[in-house]
Amino acid sequence: MGLSAGTAEPMKSYNECKGGSRAADKYYYDGVLSCKALTAFYGGRRECGIGCLGFGDCVKACTFDAIHIGADGYPVVDEAKCVGCGACQRACPKNILTVRTMSERLLHFNEEDDALAPCRQTCPAEIDIPQYISQIAAGDYEGAIHTLRERNPLILSCGRVCPHPCENYCRRGIEDEAVSINQLKRFVADFEMNSGKRLPIACAPDTGKKVAVIGGGPAGLSAAYFLRRLGHGATIFEAMPHLGGMIRYGIPEYRLPKEILDWEIQGLLNLGIEARVNVRLGEDFTMGDLAFEGYDAVFMGIGAWSDMRLGVDGEDLKGCYKAIDFLSRLSGGEKIDLGKRAVVIGGGNSAIDCVRNMVRLGVEEVWIVYRRTRAEMPANVVEIEAAEHEGVKFQFLAAPTRIVGDENGRITHLEYLKMELGEPDASGRRRPVPVVGSETLMPVDTLITAISQGPDVSFKNKEKRLEKLDITRWKTIANNPETLQSTVPYVFTGGDVATGPSLVVEAIGGGRRAARSIHQYLTGQEITTSPKSLRKKHIPESLFKSVDGIVKKPRATMTELPVKERIQSFIEVDQVLTEDEAAAEAGRCLNCCRICYNKDAA
Repeated sequence: MGLSAGTAEPMKSYNECKGGSRAADKYYYDGVLSCKALTAFYGGRRECGIGCLGFGDCVKACTFDAIHIGADGYPVVDEAKCVGCGACQRACPKNILTVRTMSERLLHFNEEDDALAPCRQTCPAEIDIPQYISQIAAGDYEGAIHTLRERNPLILSCGRVCPHPCENYCRRGIEDEAVSINQLKRFVADFEMNSGKRLPIACAPDTGKKVAVIGGGPAGLSAAYFLRRLGHGATIFEAMPHLGGMIRYGIPEYRLPKEILDWEIQGLLNLGIEARVNVRLGEDFTMGDLAFEGYDAVFMGIGAWSDMRLGVDGEDLKGCYKAIDFLSRLSGGEKIDLGKRAVVIGGGNSAIDCVRNMVRLGVEEVWIVYRRTRAEMPANVVEIEAAEHEGVKFQFLAAPTRIVGDENGRITHLEYLKMELGEPDASGRRRPVPVVGSETLMPVDTLITAISQGPDVSFKNKEKRLEKLDITRWKTIANNPETLQSTVPYVFTGGDVATGPSLVVEAIGGGRRAARSIHQYLTGQEITTSPKSLRKKHIPESLFKSVDGIVKKPRATMTELPVKERIQSFIEVDQVLTEDEAAAEAGRCLNCCRICYNKDAA
């Protein structure tokens, strides 16, 4: 038939609808017991416009006994029996059954007509959160890991550092505390690591195409992972000595131990991904070199490594550092003389990482100076609280005006101006206004600026092949936000260099989005996305103001090392849930679909 034996991916039927008998009826029906017939009446009797109608047209169509209507009233596919013939998909008038290859599942992004829980709509990586939590509840840990890895290759890292925006849209959280989604992710990720074996990760047959991935941070690792699973070759070019990017050089050991990160990255490399470290674009290799080596496309995931300057006199004195430079030097093992009193300027996660590091390094007095109030700090609340517990002090409503040094050129004081909050600015936050004549001197031995960071795009000036690569005024690579294709057709981007500084999970989601576009480019398809793309939007009908039938149950508590113990070393602070705790927390999940959920009042 013109096909090479053994090169086709198997096709399987999948059902995304988990509503079934939970779905409310909008009218009674006594007609022909057929989904197709029922659909003719106002789209069916269910309140949910896209959900299963439950009469089993798909079951009748399957000649392999591979599908049945389960106890909850929706079709359940037996993957061992399914041959991917597509009969069920053709029989389903609601399009809830789809026959797809693994690659097609990897390439699918959230759409307006999908059966998606609010948490899943919110996750930047689009993880099927209710599915993996239900698998944990059933004790199917391996299944949960496979569900997670269909969307996120860095589950050990994300389970430790993700600020879990998904939990803000947890339906249970409307009436109770949100499910601890991220702790459950970490539990199952740690289960695999501690089991002594790695679960297999399936890859499509080799295509003969290969992609150069520039930058080995979360975006680059994610892009390389998904490209490899789609059958393409991927080589990562990294400027630093080790892969990981900001999650290695910016996140402290007490939050993400390097040993764990190394284990996770090795699992990706085991798929056949090549890595070249200590090489920088424009210095150690060029775009011409990549073309000569036969790379068919390029992914740019170089991150945001350039610290912003404070813009005041004295910031180049000895004892003054920038946050990312400081954190990466510590991560590299450098010993830095910090003195007895240190100040970090800024209110984000990098600022918190700096002060908590310095507490562990023995600095006697550590301060954060921030120009707004605690309520406006962009850092994660749990990180701010952890810093407080560890003895960090805060000076709010303070704007640095200059840095004072001695005759040896070393910092001695920070001068700041007291502020008061005025009218809201464009961001909606009340704008700090200086209090005239309130200049104050604070003695300091070490000062770290952690006010912002951005990408270093200086490579463009060294590369003739990138003359047409547009750079925005924010020093990011201009791109189509849906496809992440740049103004150079074969160059794609993702992560902080595409969006500006953002979350690790955003970079991971961007890596997969770019991998899909690169796959389209390599296979000669139009580089496009669905007109029903849901990217960063929510389905209005899925957002409830109240949730009936909820019985409040305590959320799993994050176990931490005691303060006195943890500040003496860089041992990981947050501990993993026990199996019993994970089971109880997974049991709190309502297993939401688009509008359906489990009522647990009984």
